[in-house]
Amino acid sequence: MKEMTCKLLVIGAGPGGYVCAIRAGQLGIDTVIVEKARPGGTCLNVGCIPSKALIHAAEEFHKIVGMAAGKDPLGINLAGPAIDLKQTVGWKDGIVGRLTTGVARLMKKAGVKSVHGTARFRDGKTVVVETETGEQLIRAEQVVIATGSTPVELPFLPFGGLVMSSTEALALETVPKGLAVVGGGYIGLELGTAFAKLGSRVTVVEAAPRILPNWDADLTRPVMKRLDGLGIAVLTETRARRMTSEGNTLLVERADGSEERVACDKVLVTVGRKPLVEGWGLEEIDLDRDGPFIRIDEQCRTSMRGVFAIGDVTGEPMLAHRAMAQGEMVAEIVAGHRRSWDKRAIPAVCFTDPEIVSVGLSPDEALAAGGEIKLGQFPFVANGRAMTLQSEEGFVRVVARADNHLVLGIQAVGAGVSELSAAFGLAIEMGARLEDIAGTIHAHPTLGEASQEAALKALGQALHI
Repeated sequence: MKEMTCKLLVIGAGPGGYVCAIRAGQLGIDTVIVEKARPGGTCLNVGCIPSKALIHAAEEFHKIVGMAAGKDPLGINLAGPAIDLKQTVGWKDGIVGRLTTGVARLMKKAGVKSVHGTARFRDGKTVVVETETGEQLIRAEQVVIATGSTPVELPFLPFGGLVMSSTEALALETVPKGLAVVGGGYIGLELGTAFAKLGSRVTVVEAAPRILPNWDADLTRPVMKRLDGLGIAVLTETRARRMTSEGNTLLVERADGSEERVACDKVLVTVGRKPLVEGWGLEEIDLDRDGPFIRIDEQCRTSMRGVFAIGDVTGEPMLAHRAMAQGEMVAEIVAGHRRSWDKRAIPAVCFTDPEIVSVGLSPDEALAAGGEIKLGQFPFVANGRAMTLQSEEGFVRVVARADNHLVLGIQAVGAGVSELSAAFGLAIEMGARLEDIAGTIHAHPTLGEASQEAALKALGQALHI
């Protein structure tokens, strides 16, 4: 068996793992990273990037279909649009390939050694990697676990055949005529909306009373309105039960106990993700757990000295940018820097139509935390840029303390509002007050003006509404 030693071993080359390895390499730490698939993890390979590529392609196709139907208010006319989903998927895979190759180059540039294979702990400082050429033993002074998460599988709808996870949905080469989406969370709605725009007849099955149950209800209403406009059937308070014996019908149960049949070519199950804690020897090192997750402290240290954990395997929110921030922090801790997790807000973005972004506290969360609050909300229907983009649905909302006007949270729903998330996060991290946002010149005409107007509204000084 081959053997190697290093100061830092990173298990998993997803967003958290590869960022940790690159930063560690930049800091001169002898680093090895182990990954069984391509670098980039779920995010780059089968998650964030490919799903956004498909969403963009679907949106472009949907616009052209509308033009061909004579429904375009801009006066653009054309005929006979068609989509070759195989070519679309090839384009999407090309983006993924460029990014994963780029990650590999960045790690190499930082001096990180990469081992391709499946790692398994022998003890807290030793890992055996199953590679194509045999086993390799790696001894490390410190280890970072960044194994990520996997889709949750329903026992009565196992993946395979017509039933697929988001991974298989992003690799389809033909557009299903009928698509049943089990789960009305952000993954199900993002992909369900995309396939509806590509021409599928989509039915969303959600057990909760409304879609996006983990999001503020005010933010989800424009999304529900758009789903209706796209002809997507949404069955709330409804549970998927099983495929019928015919094989192309999903049996669902409504809240009153009645059963319905949803005809479909494919069933997309998106009922959540779970931490990947199996298959790499967690039982050999017996780390403390927090429910299904690995318990960590404010420095991402686990219950075993010299073993860190970052990303989805450590809990919610399971977001790539949280994992990246943790990875960078851990690399600097290993290098001897004084760091700890002190983030005030982690932006959350839902790439539905329209998009939703939430940073910091919602009004309900702020009230629950105690104290009085001020709210300012500005609708895109009064924003000039939104009008020119034919995207007047939605708003920006600012939540602040009533006594000193410290901004506690900013939320928005509307076309392209994901791009506002950086400004929202910066305001909260910098400890901005309503007066800071209101007093900052915002370029005209932009969607960002709605943030300034929302702050002005909270101060009782609204100008454009």
